[in-house]
Amino acid sequence: MEHPETHQLDFGFDLEPLAQPKSKQKPPKQDQSDFVFDFMDCLSSPIIVYPNSWQDAVPKHLLNDIPLARLLAQMQGQRMASLTEVVAYMMPRTFESPLASEWVNIYIWCGLQYAKTFKNAGQFEAMVEIAPEKLSGYQEGLLKGLRVWIYDKRRQALKERMKANTTKSGTETTTRQQNLFDPPDGE
Repeated sequence: MEHPETHQLDFGFDLEPLAQPKSKQKPPKQDQSDFVFDFMDCLSSPIIVYPNSWQDAVPKHLLNDIPLARLLAQMQGQRMASLTEVVAYMMPRTFESPLASEWVNIYIWCGLQYAKTFKNAGQFEAMVEIAPEKLSGYQEGLLKGLRVWIYDKRRQALKERMKANTTKSGTETTTRQQNLFDPPDGE
C-alpha cells in the first residue's frame, strides 16, 4: 500500500457516481430561437444538389419528400442531413460519370432507405435486389461526412438568406421612415 493511513470503506451500495453539473446552460430564450431556426431549417432551407448540368433532373417527388425527411432526422436528434437529401445530392453526380464502388454502395443503400421510408413499392422491389444489406465502417464514415457537410451547407445558406432579407428589409424601413419626416416637395 502506498498510503497506509488511507482506508476505503465499502458499504455495499452499487451507485453510479453523480454526473458533474454542466458549466454553462443555454438560457431558455436561446433554446427557443434554436428550435425556431431548426424548424425553419427543416422546412425552408435550400436543397443542396451536386452542381452540374444534371441538377435539374432530380425528380419532384424526391424534392417534395425532403422537408419531411429533414423533420424525421431532426426528431431523431440527428444533426446531419437526411438520407433523402443524400440521394438528391448524389443523383446528378451519378448521371455525369461512374462513381467509385464505395460511393455506388452508399448511393444505392441510401436509395433503399428512402424507398423504405416513403413506401415507394416499385423502387423498393428494385432496390432490394441490388442494395447492400449493410455499409462497411469505411462507407459509414464517408456517408456521415457527406451528411454533415450537406447539413452545414444548407444551414449556412439559410443564415445567409435570412441575413440578406433582414438587411434588405431594414434598409427599406429606414428609407420609409426618413421619407415620413421629410417635408413634401411643394414646401
